[in-house]
Amino acid sequence: MLKLVGETAGKVWHFLKENGEKSVTQLKEVESNQLLLNLALGWLAREDKVNLEKKGNVVKVTLK
Repeated sequence: MLKLVGETAGKVWHFLKENGEKSVTQLKEVESNQLLLNLALGWLAREDKVNLEKKGNVVKVTLK
């Protein structure tokens, strides 16, 4: 499972690099499994690779 989370984190990072800021909902284009997407975002946040900002009811994700 850890390998799958890491691979998903890489996909999310590349998607954000190519497309800029996205909401967590928009990132479902990369990974439809919400648990796996959340784990990947946590991985990227722990490695200090992304900014997470809550705007109203939406969480926006950008690369650092």
